[in-house]
Amino acid sequence: MKALPEQILRVVESTLPRLKVIPAEIARKKPAPDEWSKQEILGHLIDSALNNHQRFVRGGYNAAEAFPPYNQNRWVEIQAYNQRDWHEIIDMWALANRHMCAVLDRLTEEDMKNPCNIGRDAPVSLGFVAEDYLRHMNMHLEQVLV
Repeated sequence: MKALPEQILRVVESTLPRLKVIPAEIARKKPAPDEWSKQEILGHLIDSALNNHQRFVRGGYNAAEAFPPYNQNRWVEIQAYNQRDWHEIIDMWALANRHMCAVLDRLTEEDMKNPCNIGRDAPVSLGFVAEDYLRHMNMHLEQVLV
């Protein structure tokens, strides 16, 4: 399982300099009233890292079968990411991913087979959750870095 945390950390480290040059006023600009700004997207990625961190910890001892559905819009709204300091959001995103990867790095191949249910009809493996996290993060980073 060591390759996936390394991939996530490479993405984080290579993306940090690119995020830091985005001016705060650009980061906060919403493309439309009902769409997220770059800053809100990065806030959503913080939420994703922190939620997945919990899934990986619980999944490591086979206790991740009953997570509630994730209402991403409410999470972003309640945390008011667009009113926060842009560089603080960047730092938090990097730290959340490093912390999550420290957990991922310790999970065994056997642990990654453990089930995790995220408000779905049927559980998926922790391995699937981890791989999907990297895909999800890359998709949203493309939106931020345009």
